[in-house]
Amino acid sequence: MSDNLRCRDARTHRAALALAALLLATPAAAQSVLTMGISAAPSSVDPHFNQGTSTQTLTYNIFETLTDRRPDSSLAPGLALSWRPAGDAVWEFKLRPDVRFSDGRPFTADDVAFTIGRVPNVPNATASFAGQVRSITRVEVVDPLTLLLHTDGPAPNLPVDLSVVAIVSRHAGEGATTEDYNALRAAIGTGPFILRSYTPGNSAELERNENWWGPRPDWDRVSFRYLPNAGARSAALLSGGVDLIDLPSVNDLPRFRTSPGFTVTSSQGLRLVYLAPNQSAEVAPGVTDNDGKPLAANPMRDRRVRQALSLAINRASLAERVMQGTAEPAGQFLPRGLYSHDPSIPVPAQEPDAAKRLLAAAGYPDGFRMTLNVASNARPTDPVAAQAVAQMWTRIGVQTTVELMPLSAYGPRSARMEFPVSMWGWASPGHAGHPLVNVVASYDRSKLTGSFNRSGYSNPTLDALIARAMATLDDGARESLMNQATSAAMEDVAIIPLYHLTNYWATRRGITYEATTYDYTRAVLARRDR
Repeated sequence: MSDNLRCRDARTHRAALALAALLLATPAAAQSVLTMGISAAPSSVDPHFNQGTSTQTLTYNIFETLTDRRPDSSLAPGLALSWRPAGDAVWEFKLRPDVRFSDGRPFTADDVAFTIGRVPNVPNATASFAGQVRSITRVEVVDPLTLLLHTDGPAPNLPVDLSVVAIVSRHAGEGATTEDYNALRAAIGTGPFILRSYTPGNSAELERNENWWGPRPDWDRVSFRYLPNAGARSAALLSGGVDLIDLPSVNDLPRFRTSPGFTVTSSQGLRLVYLAPNQSAEVAPGVTDNDGKPLAANPMRDRRVRQALSLAINRASLAERVMQGTAEPAGQFLPRGLYSHDPSIPVPAQEPDAAKRLLAAAGYPDGFRMTLNVASNARPTDPVAAQAVAQMWTRIGVQTTVELMPLSAYGPRSARMEFPVSMWGWASPGHAGHPLVNVVASYDRSKLTGSFNRSGYSNPTLDALIARAMATLDDGARESLMNQATSAAMEDVAIIPLYHLTNYWATRRGITYEATTYDYTRAVLARRDR
């Protein structure tokens, strides 16, 4: 064979190999992949372990709820097509037909019954969903697509509360532990995506669920990259390393807003950032006199001290300067304009002189020393806001030092009441009863109240008012009672509200994200520009 023929055959062979490689690569190359830079890693893949934003951002892409929430948080059909009261203490739910779990098994009412029984019994749950199912005494499966939820009395908010309870399968979940979900053995949902890999604190990889009943998402695959540093998230979006980020840095928002290569979407959020003063411990941990000696009594148990700490805070300054306009000052659970927001409850004004007088009246004319404990990776603005609050408290004589720690350690320690004051966020699905039951009602395992009560606050009179409000069927009368309960909780300084967050997302050109009042991120709301 001549050298020319050999060269021609070699070129032909290389061309054939290149063509084969191109053909083999085409399906992967044609796949649409959404890469998201997410601000905080989830506590677990178990959808009932923690109702924080980071966990919901992962789990609500995999699992679904009976009632869904539209971007404005109004109710919509989810796994249930309809629901109605079937008596004063019964709700009937009709389920969506032909729904399958990601492993191909059918979804039925029995899976809902299993889920409701599981929710209050997840060991070591750091933010339990027990309060959302507290009123359910019995689940009656009528047929595979019909169930009756029997309650301990009227439960008008139940459909709203169930909008945050993810449904898991009995066949995968029975006997499964939280670790089985983390290891993906039990992570079988009905949602638009299937979890294919999960590296705690680092990443998660999802692919489209071809069995999903809903409209086909724009994405074949979704890649989560957990980037707790706000600057790193911005840098990843700017460099093209990710397509979408949540919680863009307040310093970078102006750049993303004005650059033609990016889009910013936002919505008034429902998350309240607040402080929880420890009223449980007889001797408050982390509190001393000015010489460093532990105080004999817990000052947080004195309402005057809690009032002083609240009056020392300039909420407008926090919202406008520290948060750079990405929050609204708050004096109650819900922002303005929503059902059960009480316009008669003011945002507390900063009154440092009044705060000092209250401290003196409580027996602390020279103040005291304490720590303000904050999670370093829950929200990027929390540590900065905590430093500002600490300075305001120091000015009234309460010498305050901020201590940061990872959320994985912070959550359990706060639940054990190991801090004098902790900083948290809580988002309601649409009514003040939700935080009233979970955040300020007395912790009661039998009644499933106070599941996220991080202050140890307990007020039997308020508990009775909350219970009465939650059992009132008339919307107007129920709102009035919830307003009364909210007013009582704020007057007693059960918690110290700071501000309501505005939710932001930033995307690269060619992708838009539909902003929502809830602050978790759902890949189905990210769409390629047509």
